Amino acid sequence: VLATLQGALAGRYAVERELGRGGMATVYLAHDARHGRPVAIKVLHPWLAPELGDERFVREIAIAARLQHPHVLTIHDSGVAAGLRYYVMPYVAG
Repeated sequence: VLATLQGALAGRYAVERELGRGGMATVYLAHDARHGRPVAIKVLHPWLAPELGDERFVREIAIAARLQHPHVLTIHDSGVAAGLRYYVMPYVAG
């Protein structure tokens, strides 16, 4: 998935490495080439999309995009690249 994501987002995000993995998605560290900042990219596991559909992940994106709170990360971007559904948020070390 990492190599596919790197190729699909090349030019926009330089995807560096995996940060963590959960039941639904994997989070990668990347560099936002347009804005010169580190970001985290959360990618739905590709094997889950056909089983569950990506509805739940799309709802998560929609809900997170509407939240505005000092302790909640905002969504910078979202989409589908090479069949991988993802969203981009600020990277917070630690």
